[in-house]
Amino acid sequence: MDPSPAAASAVRFRGVSRAFGAVKAVDGVDLDVAAGEFFAMLGPSGSGKTTCLRLIAGFDQPTAGHIEIFGEAVEGAPAYRRPVNTVFQDYALFPHMSVLDNVCYGLMIRGVGKAERRKTGAEALKLVKLVGMEGRKPGELSGGQRQRVALARALVMRPKVLLLDEPLGALDLKLREAMQGELKSLQHALGVTFVFVTHDQGEALSMADRVAVFNHGRIEQVGTPKDIYERPRTRFVADFVGGSNVIEPALVRRWTGLDRPASLRPEKIVLLADGAAAPEGALGIEGRVDEVLFHGAVYRVELTASEAGRLVVSVPASTGEPPSEGAPVRAAFARDALHLMEAE
Repeated sequence: MDPSPAAASAVRFRGVSRAFGAVKAVDGVDLDVAAGEFFAMLGPSGSGKTTCLRLIAGFDQPTAGHIEIFGEAVEGAPAYRRPVNTVFQDYALFPHMSVLDNVCYGLMIRGVGKAERRKTGAEALKLVKLVGMEGRKPGELSGGQRQRVALARALVMRPKVLLLDEPLGALDLKLREAMQGELKSLQHALGVTFVFVTHDQGEALSMADRVAVFNHGRIEQVGTPKDIYERPRTRFVADFVGGSNVIEPALVRRWTGLDRPASLRPEKIVLLADGAAAPEGALGIEGRVDEVLFHGAVYRVELTASEAGRLVVSVPASTGEPPSEGAPVRAAFARDALHLMEAE
C-alpha cells in the first residue's frame, strides 16, 4: 500500500518532535500511516513509539512539527475532538460496572440514548465474541476477555483510527498468539486504521502491514515485515528484529569488495558435517561452539568464528543432535544471504 498521497494518509507526521526538558523523546519524525492499514510502531522501551501514539491520541502535544489525521491538522486539539480511540495495556475497565455498561460508557458520555447505546454495545460485544457476557463484571473475566471488552469499548465509538498501546502485553503466550490472529482478522473485517505499539518483534511481524522501527526517538526503518526482517537498513534494526548476525565491514570488504556492514540471519547459516565440503559458491567459516540452547523447533548454536567473531546459527531440531559445546565446527552460507546495510 502506498501511503504517499495526502488523501490516503490516516496519520501524517512531518518533522514531529517532543522534548521533556533536555530529553527528546521524539526527534524529527516523518511518518505516513495509510487509511485502512495495520501499522506497528516497534522498538525498545524509551525509543519514542509510545510518545508518538500519545501525540496521535491528543494525550500529549508536539514541541515542534505537524500532525494530521485524515488531512486535518490536530496540533493543539484535545483528545476528545480527534477521530481516534485508544486501547491501553491495563484495559482501564470500571470494576463496578457490567461488561455492557463498560462498553457503552463512552456513548453515555456522548449523550446517546440508553436503548440505542445498549443496542450498539451489544453489537460490539458480538463483534469481539463476548455474547452472553453482558452482565458480568470485569473481575469475573479472564485476561483475554477483559482485553476484548476494552477493544469493544473503543470500537463502539466508531473511531477512524484505533490506537493500541501494547494491549496484549498482560496475556500469557498462548492467548497472546491467539489474540494476534483475532486482532488481524477484526481489522481486516472492519477496515479501520490500526496503529499498534509494541516492543515484541513477533507481534509486529505477524500482524502489521507495515512496521516502523524506533530507536532513540527516531525511526530507523519503515517497511513491510518481510522487508524489515530480510533487508534491515541499519545495525540496530538487524539486531533488534530477529537478532541477526552483523558482519563487520572489514570482512564484508574481503568477501564482496564493499566496505559496509552486512546482516546474516541465523537460519541462513548451515553447520557442515565432518569432512563435508561447503556447497559450490558458498562462503565458509571455521569456529568453535560456545553455547547450545534448545528452543523447541530449533537449537540456537552460538559460536566464535575465527574471522567473523561471535555468530548465532539456527539449527532445526529435526536434523538431529547439534554439536556439543567446545566442539570445532565449520559453517557455510550462500553469498546472497549477506544483506548489505548502510555504511556507519
